[in-house]
Amino acid sequence: MIGAGAMGGATVEGLIASRTFRAADITVSDPSEAVLSKFKTLGACTSTDNASAVEDADIVCVCVKPWLVEQVLKGIKDNLKQKGQLLIVIAAGVSSAQIQEWLPQCPPLFLCIPNIAIAHLASMTFLVPVTAQQGDVNLVKDIFDKMGHTLLTDEKHLAAGTTLASCGIAYAMRYIRAASEGGVELGFKADEAKEVVMQTVLGAVKLLEASGLHPEAAIDLVTTPGGVTIKGLNEMEHAGFTSAVIRGLKAGAK
Repeated sequence: MIGAGAMGGATVEGLIASRTFRAADITVSDPSEAVLSKFKTLGACTSTDNASAVEDADIVCVCVKPWLVEQVLKGIKDNLKQKGQLLIVIAAGVSSAQIQEWLPQCPPLFLCIPNIAIAHLASMTFLVPVTAQQGDVNLVKDIFDKMGHTLLTDEKHLAAGTTLASCGIAYAMRYIRAASEGGVELGFKADEAKEVVMQTVLGAVKLLEASGLHPEAAIDLVTTPGGVTIKGLNEMEHAGFTSAVIRGLKAGAK
């Protein structure tokens, strides 16, 4: 793993938690010794030298800020192998065409967008096999499936997947924050309100998973004519709730 920031670090934590690999078989490369100390404690190997870190790797995962991807890839290109290695790039907005331009001799390539819940084995991950064979696709999908749910997609849908799930986890947290603040206004202590809202959101997800219902059909189960639930929902819609969510998602995909 090259890059141990929020997303790269969360992915390493997920790999270790999923027990897909032994921690000692994972090498984390990052310029910051302070960042690497956490992963040393978890049992992973660490390095500040990207080129040496990828030498003997079966899978090389580059997870850095988009504007650093070119620099990082060019820095390791002489150490990558077209055969016997797989390359996974986690960086929003970086295209496969750009990567192949920077790496003319590129290993089998995947584009990947998880979200930070991957550290807790609950990511929604989008995976684009660019030049990989089916056996490699099955292998990489299985790895990410152990850290949540993985959707194989094409590159043109990756931006939409990013805003829906990677950015989307922040949008979900913003709802939790807003509902928690509403709970405080209704008389609960802040921590109590947050706990109530989190459990309610979790319950909604579990109900939809178990029943297979469309969200609107599930809403019908808890709305009665003239009841408080429909009044609350309609008030949110008057304020533009659904429109605001859709507009936010579309803005994030631009």
